[in-house]
Amino acid sequence: MKIVIVGTAYPFRGGLATFNERLARQFQAEGHEVVMETFTLQYPSFLFPGKSQYSESAPPGDLKIERSFSSVNPISWFKSANKIAEFNPDIVIFAYWMSFMAPCFGTIARRVKAKCNAKCYALVHNMLPHEQTLLDKFLPSYFVRTIDGFIALSKSVAKDISLIDKQGKPILFSPHPIYDHYGSKCDKNVAAKKLNLDPSVNYLLFFGFIRSYKGVDLLLQALADERLSEFNCKVIVAGEFYEDEKYYYDLEKKLGLKGRVIWYPSFIPDGEVAPYFNVADMVILPYKSATQSGVAQIAYHFEKPMVVTNVGGLPEIVPNKKVGFVVDVNPKAIATAIAGFYTETNSLNFEAGIAEEKKKYEWTKLTQSFVELFNETSIN
Repeated sequence: MKIVIVGTAYPFRGGLATFNERLARQFQAEGHEVVMETFTLQYPSFLFPGKSQYSESAPPGDLKIERSFSSVNPISWFKSANKIAEFNPDIVIFAYWMSFMAPCFGTIARRVKAKCNAKCYALVHNMLPHEQTLLDKFLPSYFVRTIDGFIALSKSVAKDISLIDKQGKPILFSPHPIYDHYGSKCDKNVAAKKLNLDPSVNYLLFFGFIRSYKGVDLLLQALADERLSEFNCKVIVAGEFYEDEKYYYDLEKKLGLKGRVIWYPSFIPDGEVAPYFNVADMVILPYKSATQSGVAQIAYHFEKPMVVTNVGGLPEIVPNKKVGFVVDVNPKAIATAIAGFYTETNSLNFEAGIAEEKKKYEWTKLTQSFVELFNETSIN
Protein backbone atom coordinates (compact mmCIF):
# COMPACT_ATOMS: atom_id res chain seq x y z
CA MET A 1 0.00 0.00 0.00
CA LYS A 2 0.90 3.67 -0.20
CA ILE A 3 1.02 5.08 3.33
CA VAL A 4 1.49 8.60 4.67
CA ILE A 5 2.39 9.21 8.32
CA VAL A 6 1.52 12.72 9.49
CA GLY A 7 3.20 13.79 12.71
CA THR A 8 6.50 14.64 14.30
CA ALA A 9 9.69 13.27 12.72
CA TYR A 10 13.25 14.37 12.02
CA PRO A 11 14.53 17.08 12.41
CA PHE A 12 12.40 17.08 15.56
CA ARG A 13 13.58 14.95 18.44
CA GLY A 14 11.97 12.91 21.18
CA GLY A 15 10.02 9.73 21.73
CA LEU A 16 7.16 10.55 19.36
CA ALA A 17 9.49 11.25 16.45
CA THR A 18 11.37 8.05 17.25
CA PHE A 19 8.10 6.11 17.32
CA ASN A 20 6.89 7.44 13.97
CA GLU A 21 10.19 6.76 12.26
CA ARG A 22 10.35 3.21 13.62
CA LEU A 23 6.78 2.59 12.44
CA ALA A 24 7.67 3.88 8.97
CA ARG A 25 10.61 1.50 8.81
CA GLN A 26 8.40 -1.42 9.76
CA PHE A 27 5.90 -0.59 7.03
CA GLN A 28 8.78 -0.31 4.55
CA ALA A 29 10.18 -3.67 5.65
CA GLU A 30 6.78 -5.18 4.86
CA GLY A 31 6.85 -3.81 1.32
CA HIS A 32 4.74 -0.66 1.65
CA GLU A 33 5.64 2.73 0.19
CA VAL A 34 5.84 5.27 2.99
CA VAL A 35 6.08 9.06 3.07
CA MET A 36 6.33 11.01 6.34
CA GLU A 37 4.88 14.51 6.45
CA THR A 38 6.10 16.57 9.37
CA PHE A 39 6.14 20.13 10.65
CA THR A 40 7.95 23.20 9.45
CA LEU A 41 7.04 24.56 12.89
CA GLN A 42 5.91 22.11 15.56
CA TYR A 43 5.46 24.34 18.61
CA PRO A 44 5.81 28.10 18.93
CA SER A 45 8.81 28.56 21.22
CA PHE A 46 6.71 29.96 24.06
CA LEU A 47 4.71 26.71 24.21
CA PHE A 48 7.71 24.39 24.31
CA PRO A 49 8.98 23.69 27.84
CA GLY A 50 12.32 22.11 26.90
CA LYS A 51 15.60 23.58 25.67
CA SER A 52 15.35 22.51 22.03
CA GLN A 53 12.84 20.84 19.73
CA TYR A 54 15.51 19.74 17.27
CA SER A 55 17.73 16.71 16.90
CA GLU A 56 21.49 17.10 16.57
CA SER A 57 21.81 13.73 14.83
CA ALA A 58 22.28 13.21 11.10
CA PRO A 59 19.06 12.87 9.08
CA PRO A 60 17.87 9.30 8.53
CA GLY A 61 18.83 8.26 5.04
CA ASP A 62 16.35 5.41 4.76
CA LEU A 63 13.16 7.45 5.23
CA LYS A 64 11.33 9.94 3.03
CA ILE A 65 10.54 12.81 5.40
CA GLU A 66 9.08 16.05 4.09
CA ARG A 67 8.43 19.20 6.13
CA SER A 68 5.20 20.58 4.74
CA PHE A 69 3.04 22.24 7.40
CA SER A 70 3.11 24.48 10.44
CA SER A 71 0.97 23.70 13.45
CA VAL A 72 -0.22 27.31 13.53
CA ASN A 73 -0.53 28.22 9.84
CA PRO A 74 -3.85 27.12 8.28
CA ILE A 75 -2.66 27.93 4.76
CA SER A 76 0.07 25.31 5.15
CA TRP A 77 -2.51 22.75 6.26
CA PHE A 78 -4.34 23.01 2.94
CA LYS A 79 -1.09 22.92 0.95
CA SER A 80 0.07 19.83 2.82
CA ALA A 81 -3.29 18.11 2.34
CA ASN A 82 -3.20 18.82 -1.41
CA LYS A 83 0.30 17.37 -1.58
CA ILE A 84 -0.78 14.23 0.28
CA ALA A 85 -3.80 13.82 -1.99
CA GLU A 86 -1.57 14.04 -5.07
CA PHE A 87 0.37 11.04 -3.74
CA ASN A 88 -3.00 9.23 -3.69
CA PRO A 89 -2.31 7.11 -0.61
CA ASP A 90 -4.35 4.17 0.59
CA ILE A 91 -3.86 5.12 4.25
CA VAL A 92 -3.02 8.36 6.04
CA ILE A 93 -1.99 7.90 9.67
CA PHE A 94 -2.16 10.87 12.02
CA ALA A 95 0.13 10.34 15.01
CA TYR A 96 -1.92 12.23 17.59
CA TRP A 97 -0.82 13.13 21.10
CA MET A 98 -2.28 16.48 22.16
CA SER A 99 -5.27 18.75 21.62
CA PHE A 100 -3.13 21.59 20.29
CA MET A 101 -2.63 19.54 17.10
CA ALA A 102 -6.34 18.79 16.60
CA PRO A 103 -7.17 21.79 14.35
CA CYS A 104 -4.13 21.16 12.15
CA PHE A 105 -4.57 17.38 11.84
CA GLY A 106 -8.35 17.61 11.56
CA THR A 107 -8.18 20.13 8.73
CA ILE A 108 -5.56 18.15 6.80
CA ALA A 109 -7.66 14.97 7.17
CA ARG A 110 -10.81 16.71 5.92
CA ARG A 111 -9.05 18.12 2.89
CA VAL A 112 -7.34 14.83 2.03
CA LYS A 113 -10.64 12.94 2.18
CA ALA A 114 -12.30 15.55 -0.05
CA LYS A 115 -9.63 15.14 -2.72
CA CYS A 116 -8.84 11.40 -2.75
CA ASN A 117 -10.08 8.04 -1.47
CA ALA A 118 -7.56 7.58 1.34
CA LYS A 119 -8.64 6.22 4.69
CA CYS A 120 -7.57 8.48 7.55
CA TYR A 121 -6.65 6.81 10.84
CA ALA A 122 -5.50 8.16 14.17
CA LEU A 123 -2.63 6.52 16.02
CA VAL A 124 -3.42 7.85 19.47
CA HIS A 125 -0.75 8.15 22.15
CA ASN A 126 -2.90 10.40 24.35
CA MET A 127 -6.46 11.42 23.52
CA LEU A 128 -6.57 13.72 26.53
CA PRO A 129 -3.36 15.17 27.99
CA HIS A 130 -2.06 14.52 31.48
CA GLU A 131 -2.39 18.20 32.33
CA GLN A 132 -5.70 19.35 30.83
CA THR A 133 -6.86 22.85 29.93
CA LEU A 134 -10.18 24.27 28.75
CA LEU A 135 -9.18 23.66 25.11
CA ASP A 136 -9.06 19.91 25.77
CA LYS A 137 -12.83 19.93 26.16
CA PHE A 138 -13.42 21.28 22.66
CA LEU A 139 -10.56 20.65 20.22
CA PRO A 140 -10.26 16.82 20.19
CA SER A 141 -13.78 16.30 18.83
CA TYR A 142 -12.93 18.38 15.73
CA PHE A 143 -10.16 15.92 14.91
CA VAL A 144 -12.07 12.78 15.93
CA ARG A 145 -15.10 13.56 13.73
CA THR A 146 -13.10 13.31 10.50
CA ILE A 147 -11.15 10.12 11.30
CA ASP A 148 -12.21 6.73 9.89
CA GLY A 149 -10.79 4.62 12.71
CA PHE A 150 -8.41 4.60 15.64
CA ILE A 151 -5.47 2.65 16.98
CA ALA A 152 -5.05 3.16 20.74
CA LEU A 153 -1.76 2.26 22.40
CA SER A 154 -3.43 1.49 25.73
CA LYS A 155 -6.88 0.49 26.90
CA SER A 156 -7.22 3.70 28.88
CA VAL A 157 -6.64 5.69 25.69
CA ALA A 158 -9.22 3.57 23.87
CA LYS A 159 -11.70 4.48 26.60
CA ASP A 160 -10.92 8.18 26.21
CA ILE A 161 -11.47 7.94 22.45
CA SER A 162 -14.85 6.27 22.95
CA LEU A 163 -15.94 9.15 25.19
CA ILE A 164 -15.25 11.67 22.42
CA ASP A 165 -16.23 9.67 19.34
CA LYS A 166 -20.03 9.76 19.11
CA GLN A 167 -20.22 7.84 15.81
CA GLY A 168 -19.03 4.45 17.01
CA LYS A 169 -16.03 4.26 14.68
CA PRO A 170 -13.65 1.28 14.99
CA ILE A 171 -11.17 1.52 17.84
CA LEU A 172 -8.45 -1.14 17.97
CA PHE A 173 -6.11 -1.56 20.92
CA SER A 174 -2.53 -2.35 19.92
CA PRO A 175 0.04 -1.92 22.70
CA HIS A 176 3.10 0.28 22.33
CA PRO A 177 5.81 -1.83 20.64
CA ILE A 178 9.31 -2.26 22.02
CA TYR A 179 11.89 0.35 21.15
CA ASP A 180 14.59 -1.89 19.73
CA HIS A 181 16.98 0.55 18.09
CA TYR A 182 18.83 1.95 21.10
CA GLY A 183 21.69 -0.51 20.98
CA SER A 184 22.25 -3.86 22.64
CA LYS A 185 22.56 -5.25 26.14
CA CYS A 186 26.03 -5.17 27.64
CA ASP A 187 27.74 -5.95 30.93
CA LYS A 188 27.04 -3.58 33.81
CA ASN A 189 30.75 -2.91 34.29
CA VAL A 190 31.08 -1.74 30.68
CA ALA A 191 28.05 0.54 31.01
CA ALA A 192 29.29 1.94 34.32
CA LYS A 193 32.64 2.81 32.77
CA LYS A 194 30.92 4.73 29.95
CA LEU A 195 29.01 6.79 32.51
CA ASN A 196 31.95 7.09 34.91
CA LEU A 197 29.99 5.30 37.64
CA ASP A 198 31.00 2.80 40.33
CA PRO A 199 29.84 -0.66 39.14
CA SER A 200 29.57 -1.94 42.72
CA VAL A 201 26.57 0.34 43.42
CA ASN A 202 22.97 -0.77 42.83
CA TYR A 203 21.40 1.71 40.40
CA LEU A 204 17.71 2.52 39.91
CA LEU A 205 16.85 4.42 36.74
CA PHE A 206 14.31 7.12 36.03
CA PHE A 207 14.50 7.97 32.33
CA GLY A 208 12.71 10.63 30.30
CA PHE A 209 11.71 14.25 30.53
CA ILE A 210 10.79 15.53 33.98
CA ARG A 211 7.35 16.98 34.61
CA SER A 212 5.13 16.94 37.65
CA TYR A 213 3.00 13.97 36.56
CA LYS A 214 6.10 11.80 36.08
CA GLY A 215 6.55 11.59 39.86
CA VAL A 216 10.29 12.11 40.28
CA ASP A 217 9.50 13.70 43.65
CA LEU A 218 7.82 10.45 44.73
CA LEU A 219 10.92 8.50 43.74
CA LEU A 220 13.17 10.82 45.76
CA GLN A 221 10.92 10.42 48.78
CA ALA A 222 11.00 6.64 48.31
CA LEU A 223 14.80 6.67 48.16
CA ALA A 224 14.82 8.42 51.54
CA ASP A 225 12.98 5.46 53.11
CA GLU A 226 15.29 4.00 55.74
CA ARG A 227 14.63 0.46 54.48
CA LEU A 228 16.65 1.21 51.33
CA SER A 229 19.77 2.32 53.17
CA GLU A 230 21.04 -1.26 53.45
CA PHE A 231 21.00 -1.96 49.70
CA ASN A 232 23.71 0.49 48.57
CA CYS A 233 21.38 1.88 45.92
CA LYS A 234 21.41 5.18 44.08
CA VAL A 235 18.89 6.73 41.71
CA ILE A 236 19.90 7.88 38.24
CA VAL A 237 17.61 10.61 36.88
CA ALA A 238 18.35 10.93 33.16
CA GLY A 239 16.25 13.44 31.27
CA GLU A 240 15.58 17.07 30.54
CA PHE A 241 13.64 19.23 32.98
CA TYR A 242 10.37 20.48 31.51
CA GLU A 243 9.75 22.56 34.61
CA ASP A 244 11.74 24.34 37.31
CA GLU A 245 14.50 22.01 38.51
CA LYS A 246 14.94 23.95 41.76
CA TYR A 247 12.00 22.10 43.32
CA TYR A 248 13.71 18.75 42.81
CA TYR A 249 17.16 19.87 43.90
CA ASP A 250 15.67 21.46 47.03
CA LEU A 251 13.77 18.25 47.76
CA GLU A 252 16.95 16.21 47.32
CA LYS A 253 18.67 18.46 49.88
CA LYS A 254 15.72 18.42 52.27
CA LEU A 255 15.59 14.62 52.24
CA GLY A 256 19.34 14.31 52.84
CA LEU A 257 19.95 12.50 49.54
CA LYS A 258 23.12 14.28 48.43
CA GLY A 259 25.36 11.70 46.82
CA ARG A 260 22.52 9.21 46.34
CA VAL A 261 20.92 10.88 43.30
CA ILE A 262 22.87 11.11 40.06
CA TRP A 263 21.46 13.76 37.76
CA TYR A 264 21.88 13.79 33.98
CA PRO A 265 19.58 16.80 33.38
CA SER A 266 19.56 16.94 29.61
CA PHE A 267 18.04 15.24 26.59
CA ILE A 268 19.72 11.88 25.96
CA PRO A 269 20.28 11.28 22.21
CA ASP A 270 19.31 7.85 20.84
CA GLY A 271 22.92 6.76 20.43
CA GLU A 272 23.68 7.42 24.12
CA VAL A 273 20.66 5.71 25.73
CA ALA A 274 21.99 2.17 26.16
CA PRO A 275 24.44 2.68 29.06
CA TYR A 276 21.77 4.15 31.32
CA PHE A 277 19.62 1.04 31.01
CA ASN A 278 22.50 -1.42 31.02
CA VAL A 279 23.89 -0.06 34.28
CA ALA A 280 20.51 -0.17 36.06
CA ASP A 281 19.11 -3.01 38.16
CA MET A 282 15.57 -1.69 37.74
CA VAL A 283 13.72 1.02 35.86
CA ILE A 284 11.29 3.06 37.97
CA LEU A 285 8.18 4.70 36.52
CA PRO A 286 6.64 6.53 39.52
CA TYR A 287 4.01 8.31 37.42
CA LYS A 288 1.07 10.11 39.00
CA SER A 289 -0.92 9.71 35.75
CA ALA A 290 -0.20 7.86 32.52
CA THR A 291 -1.56 6.31 29.37
CA GLN A 292 1.26 4.06 28.24
CA SER A 293 5.02 4.49 28.36
CA GLY A 294 7.75 4.38 25.75
CA VAL A 295 10.26 4.14 28.61
CA ALA A 296 8.74 0.81 29.65
CA GLN A 297 9.29 -0.45 26.11
CA ILE A 298 12.96 0.55 26.25
CA ALA A 299 13.22 -1.33 29.54
CA TYR A 300 11.75 -4.40 27.84
CA HIS A 301 14.37 -4.14 25.10
CA PHE A 302 17.17 -4.14 27.67
CA GLU A 303 15.28 -6.78 29.70
CA LYS A 304 15.16 -4.75 32.89
CA PRO A 305 12.54 -5.28 35.64
CA MET A 306 10.34 -2.29 36.42
CA VAL A 307 8.45 -0.64 39.23
CA VAL A 308 5.37 1.13 37.88
CA THR A 309 2.51 2.87 39.59
CA ASN A 310 -1.06 1.65 39.18
CA VAL A 311 -2.17 4.37 36.76
CA GLY A 312 -3.42 4.38 33.18
CA GLY A 313 -2.09 1.59 31.00
CA LEU A 314 1.04 0.85 33.04
CA PRO A 315 -0.38 -2.25 34.79
CA GLU A 316 -1.29 -3.65 31.34
CA ILE A 317 2.37 -3.45 30.34
CA VAL A 318 4.01 -4.69 33.55
CA PRO A 319 2.32 -7.75 35.07
CA ASN A 320 2.88 -7.62 38.81
CA LYS A 321 5.70 -9.90 40.06
CA LYS A 322 6.24 -11.26 36.54
CA VAL A 323 8.31 -8.46 35.02
CA GLY A 324 8.30 -6.09 37.98
CA PHE A 325 6.01 -4.54 40.55
CA VAL A 326 2.78 -2.54 40.25
CA VAL A 327 2.34 -0.26 43.26
CA ASP A 328 0.13 2.50 44.61
CA VAL A 329 1.04 6.10 43.86
CA ASN A 330 2.97 6.91 47.01
CA PRO A 331 6.63 6.86 48.15
CA LYS A 332 6.18 4.11 50.73
CA ALA A 333 4.75 1.68 48.16
CA ILE A 334 7.57 2.48 45.73
CA ALA A 335 10.17 1.93 48.46
CA THR A 336 8.53 -1.37 49.44
CA ALA A 337 8.79 -2.60 45.86
CA ILE A 338 12.43 -1.60 45.57
CA ALA A 339 13.26 -3.35 48.85
CA GLY A 340 11.28 -6.36 47.68
CA PHE A 341 13.33 -6.53 44.50
CA TYR A 342 16.60 -6.72 46.39
CA THR A 343 15.30 -9.25 48.92
CA GLU A 344 13.09 -11.44 46.69
CA THR A 345 15.08 -11.57 43.46
CA ASN A 346 15.86 -15.27 43.82
CA SER A 347 12.18 -16.20 44.17
CA LEU A 348 10.95 -13.86 41.42
CA ASN A 349 12.09 -15.07 38.01
CA PHE A 350 11.86 -11.71 36.26
CA GLU A 351 14.24 -12.76 33.50
CA ALA A 352 11.91 -15.50 32.26
CA GLY A 353 8.84 -13.30 32.72
CA ILE A 354 10.33 -10.45 30.68
CA ALA A 355 11.43 -12.81 27.89
CA GLU A 356 7.89 -14.16 27.63
CA GLU A 357 6.05 -10.87 27.99
CA LYS A 358 8.11 -8.86 25.49
CA LYS A 359 6.90 -11.11 22.65
CA LYS A 360 3.58 -9.24 22.83
CA TYR A 361 5.18 -6.00 21.72
CA GLU A 362 6.51 -6.66 18.23
CA TRP A 363 6.14 -3.90 15.62
CA THR A 364 4.46 -6.33 13.23
CA LYS A 365 1.49 -6.45 15.58
CA LEU A 366 0.98 -2.69 15.22
CA THR A 367 1.28 -2.67 11.43
CA GLN A 368 -1.11 -5.62 11.25
CA SER A 369 -3.60 -3.64 13.32
CA PHE A 370 -3.61 -0.94 10.65
CA VAL A 371 -4.17 -3.55 7.95
CA GLU A 372 -7.09 -4.96 9.96
CA LEU A 373 -8.51 -1.46 10.39
CA PHE A 374 -8.16 -0.82 6.66
CA ASN A 375 -9.94 -4.06 5.79
CA GLU A 376 -12.77 -3.31 8.25
CA THR A 377 -13.36 0.26 7.17
CA SER A 378 -13.02 -0.52 3.45
CA ILE A 379 -15.89 -3.01 3.73
CA ASN A 380 -18.00 -0.50 5.60
